[in-house]
Amino acid sequence: MKSGIVLAVVAGSLAALSQIHADWPQWRGPGGQGHADASKLPADWSEVKNVSWRTELPGRGWSSPVILGNQVWVTAAHETLASEEKKKERLKANTGGQPLTVLSEVRIHAICIDKSSGKIVKEIEVLKKEDPQWVHQTNSYASPTPILEDGRLYSQNGSYGSACLDIKSGKVLWTNQNLWVMHENGPGGSPILWNDLLIFHMDGSDQQFIAALEKKTGKLAWQTRRSGEMNDNPQLKKAYGTPVITKVHGRDVVISPAADWMYGYDPATGEELWKVKYGSLGFSIVPKPVVGDGMVYIGTSYMKPRLIALDITQAKPKIAWECKRSVPAISSPILIGNDLYFVSDSGGIVSCLDARTGREQWRERIGGNHGASPTFVGGRLLFHSKEGETTVLKPGRKFKILARNKLDGAHHASAAVSDDALFLRTEKAIYKIEKQ
Repeated sequence: MKSGIVLAVVAGSLAALSQIHADWPQWRGPGGQGHADASKLPADWSEVKNVSWRTELPGRGWSSPVILGNQVWVTAAHETLASEEKKKERLKANTGGQPLTVLSEVRIHAICIDKSSGKIVKEIEVLKKEDPQWVHQTNSYASPTPILEDGRLYSQNGSYGSACLDIKSGKVLWTNQNLWVMHENGPGGSPILWNDLLIFHMDGSDQQFIAALEKKTGKLAWQTRRSGEMNDNPQLKKAYGTPVITKVHGRDVVISPAADWMYGYDPATGEELWKVKYGSLGFSIVPKPVVGDGMVYIGTSYMKPRLIALDITQAKPKIAWECKRSVPAISSPILIGNDLYFVSDSGGIVSCLDARTGREQWRERIGGNHGASPTFVGGRLLFHSKEGETTVLKPGRKFKILARNKLDGAHHASAAVSDDALFLRTEKAIYKIEKQ
């Protein structure tokens, strides 16, 4: 939990250290890898079992919960549908032939839920956009997960803009809506924080770059164009990934997946340090990279998903191994010890690979369709399906299902954990799950 310690030191309060450990400040937790320390979480739950509260949320969004102290935050979009005439006009510009949602206006709100009671205590508009880009019907207008740090919430929503909210006063401190790309299917990647910078991807069909804003002011700090050669088809140039930062040869490096290439950047300046080609077509990248023991693991998403293990210990990183069987296009992998786990988008096939060699340990079906990324908590591995079911597995080199837990509504968002409670957002509500 090194990232939790860093956050506590930045906050300047050793007394808050245990609380920082328990909190969930960003997508996939303190380290961004889907791990939590809670040990008393129940293995089983339902609509009527081990649920402390259930709160229906206004608006619509797939962003995951983030938690600080007694506050649980999510973002949601309030949507004003476009007229049929306007919708037809806008769809003429779409070249992908996808089922889309078209709005005349979108307002993105940050919603605060009291962690103890489940009561909504704040709902604040952080961004507003007239005639926004359309989104794919399987996406939402509030899919990227915000970040909590030092009493501020940072929300980055692709071409709809970025915003910083003071969570105590409820005042929006700054917005930046100057950066724009054509997402085609709506934004999906979440931002990360490094020192005084908010870093995120902008990979559209028209232009592709990674950018950083000053977190205090929202002003552009740097912007770096993707340099790798890509397919001529604009639809195959876009991506929806989330970066991670890790140490490489003693320095911080932004690990940044984009269409056809994985990049390494200097987080302070945006300078490209290296890039590695996937070896075949990879676009609309959604999974967040997993990092461990000098390796980076990432899925190449569409057309034919592959899971690539990148060795970053060498002067020039290179692909160590790859897997082509049952690799998801959407959800992220998860690393537990020396084993790497992932679940296929459809059919719910879970694979366990040796993380160093790529050797398959087992491959079994749990069923369902999956988009949310898995969670490791209390010694258990959780996979959350679009059917609203969480399958609980025992990690290890033998496949073992511990429980199946069903809630009302699809899981698009990934889980969050605080203290000994699990927070799950479905398309209908947010739940606090703990032993009763």
